[in-house]
Amino acid sequence: MFRILFVIFVLMLLPITDSFSESLNSITNDKKPVEQKIERAIFGQMPTGEIVYQYVLTNKNGMSVTLIDYGATITSILVPDKNGDINNVVLSYNNLEDYINDKANFGGTIGRYANRIAKGVFKIDGNTYVISKNDNGINHIHGGVKRFNKVLWEGTGFNNNNGVGVRYHYLSKDGEEGYPGNLNVDVIFTLNNNNELIINYEAVTDKPTVINLTNHSYFNLYDAGVSNIYDHYVTINADRYTPVDKNLIPTGEIKSVLNTPLDFTTKKKIGKHIDSVPPGYDFNYVLNKNGKKELSLAAIAYDEKSGRELRLFTTEPGVQFYTGNYLDGIKGASGVIYKKHHAFCFEPQHYPDSPNHPNFPSTLLTPGETYRQTSIYKFSVF
Repeated sequence: MFRILFVIFVLMLLPITDSFSESLNSITNDKKPVEQKIERAIFGQMPTGEIVYQYVLTNKNGMSVTLIDYGATITSILVPDKNGDINNVVLSYNNLEDYINDKANFGGTIGRYANRIAKGVFKIDGNTYVISKNDNGINHIHGGVKRFNKVLWEGTGFNNNNGVGVRYHYLSKDGEEGYPGNLNVDVIFTLNNNNELIINYEAVTDKPTVINLTNHSYFNLYDAGVSNIYDHYVTINADRYTPVDKNLIPTGEIKSVLNTPLDFTTKKKIGKHIDSVPPGYDFNYVLNKNGKKELSLAAIAYDEKSGRELRLFTTEPGVQFYTGNYLDGIKGASGVIYKKHHAFCFEPQHYPDSPNHPNFPSTLLTPGETYRQTSIYKFSVF
């Protein structure tokens, strides 16, 4: 009798269980799958008449990255927070004119040489090269006046099994900003379905030259620059850094960060010691590497309020950690005013002023060689 009643009870439950499963499936499948795609549109027109295009890359998770031909520039990175709301996490402008007039290098591809070269002078094979001094008229910074984020690149979109992206090409002619050699540069941006933005750099030259490329995106994982980044947690995989003089030129030393305000070997809020390094962090960290070209974890940033995390992986020997020290009330996208310490940069690169420091990893590129670099910005939610 008990067995019969038990079977009847189970049979009565079956429709309820099936209905529950259907309801659960309807909830989990409520969001329609997002198509991996690339969309191209006109972003603006150069004063000289050339059309500037923008490319919107979207992966299957709904994450998107927008780039423009001018400067091979990232203009937005839209990623979800812990509530599923998708918002921008980089500082940006609304129009081309603002990017042309920009002095903060928002999202741009930086070169020929990222960071500083002391007094705008270096030597190759006994030959002295004098390059533009655009850093307060004293040093050279980020490639000079006609730097890579201030020129028009040729973009070609693609959509394949590895992701969706854009390949940008630029020819930096012999003598541009004082650099020797015709330098053919390709920068390939790929957004995959692991929420990774992969940036591959390649370059060849017909004369010995120096090269150091990076991307100069400013991140604020909470609100894209509306508020400060003091509560962002940062970890940097580096026990050492390159000290600098008053003009931010390396002294040539390599020192330990341990037990100093520069120590991010374990997770720490940006704001904890920032007052100890006025006007803020702007240091090259010597990454812990097993091999010269090892693709390894360089840095992590995490915002507790949004739940967003950013991980940087790179083949480069260093990363410049910069906390937007000179953001001085710049009017950005949607009228947002970007102020000091409202964003940070993780700039994977070789060390500043390497051509003048033989003990630093070499940035020399000679004919027959190919410069290659890979950096990955991976986004997650916790």
